[in-house]
Amino acid sequence: MNITKESIDALNAVVKIEISEVDYKEKVAKVLKDYSKNATIPGFRKGHVPMGMVKKQYGKSVMIDEVNKLIQDSLNKFLVEEKLDILGNPIPKVQEDFSWDEQEFSFEFELGLAPVIDVKLDARKKITQYNIVADEELIDKEVENLQKRFGKMSAKDVVETGVNVTGTFVNEEKEIEKKFNFVLEDIKGKVNQKKFIGQNVGAVVELKSKGLFADEHKLMGATGLDHDAVHGLEIPLAFTIEDITFTELADLDQELFDKIFGEGVVTSATELREKIKEDAEKQFLGQADQQLLNAITEYLIENTKFDLPANFLKKWLAVAGENPLTEEQAAEEFEKSEKGLRYQLIEGQVIKDNNLQVTMDELKDYAKDFIKAQMAQYGNLNPEEKELEDIANRVLGNQEEAKRLQDQLISNKLLGFYKENMTFKTKEITYENFVKEVYK
Repeated sequence: MNITKESIDALNAVVKIEISEVDYKEKVAKVLKDYSKNATIPGFRKGHVPMGMVKKQYGKSVMIDEVNKLIQDSLNKFLVEEKLDILGNPIPKVQEDFSWDEQEFSFEFELGLAPVIDVKLDARKKITQYNIVADEELIDKEVENLQKRFGKMSAKDVVETGVNVTGTFVNEEKEIEKKFNFVLEDIKGKVNQKKFIGQNVGAVVELKSKGLFADEHKLMGATGLDHDAVHGLEIPLAFTIEDITFTELADLDQELFDKIFGEGVVTSATELREKIKEDAEKQFLGQADQQLLNAITEYLIENTKFDLPANFLKKWLAVAGENPLTEEQAAEEFEKSEKGLRYQLIEGQVIKDNNLQVTMDELKDYAKDFIKAQMAQYGNLNPEEKELEDIANRVLGNQEEAKRLQDQLISNKLLGFYKENMTFKTKEITYENFVKEVYK
């Protein structure tokens, strides 16, 4: 057997595999011998079927199977030994005059080669790194929310300022019938709020979906529709009032502080505000980090220039799935996936160049930390090491879950690396303005 590679250009190559009878003859003979021991053919006892008859009946199909196995094994070994970094999978070239009736065969496979990538982290236009702070307005709202959560609730006869309203939104055309609870101040505009003022349980309020809530995301909860469906939604809604309540705010005293944080952790309204600020900014850090990673990703895709074996990849996409694609469909699929492939290659290069690979020990430790955080939410703050080990092994035994945790850990490593090796433009911003600026 002989395997050779011919380079077409920097991104394309052809591997040629030449196979002679001596390469597969022995394996075919062994398989046919096993067949003869178990073959059941009328007129012959089991195990006594003449080899000639076995060869006549099974020889060609066995030979084809063994040649195909030899091709696959040899090609895989060649790719590893030659250290060829390929994209997609090798594509066999069609041979019009090919015949399995021969004893010697020649096969050719097209390869798409990964490009050489030079990732530069010195951004000319500095990427913005947001420092999201909890301002006084946000802290005030959270203090009030806590007072409401632990406050005393009482029933009201009619709707008035500051009450909680529960009822059902209905729109027959969109098949909406959704129970929802809100405070009157969630409703946007005095005109809409006046429709509720003075109404009692059982009243039906006629509304329009557009501009109904100050926070447009509440329309998702009110209608049961997803984000895309409520975007620009303009339909009539009938709201039947089913319950009216008023929450008397809890006093800002030690009893409230102990209920929220545990005995003695917070001892004054000032400490409460500081704790709210600290906890909020910890949560904001995760969102800021995700936004920073997204911005870095976009920057690297835009500014890391390299060619791809586009024609090969389109051809591979056409035959890679369960259902073959037309040339047009494959080109469309390539266009949709090109951006993701480019970052995948950039990310792989950064990981390789800077030894950011994830080890099994790191993955297990990360899984344990994740499990500990989950358990802490349910009050188990000090789980035993054996319990953590057992749960981590079960979690990592699930391939999908292990892949998800591995991807998270790699993202964390990459972000840490980028923070150490890139310079950013830092911007302090409130959470409200962060949402407006980043998700506008």
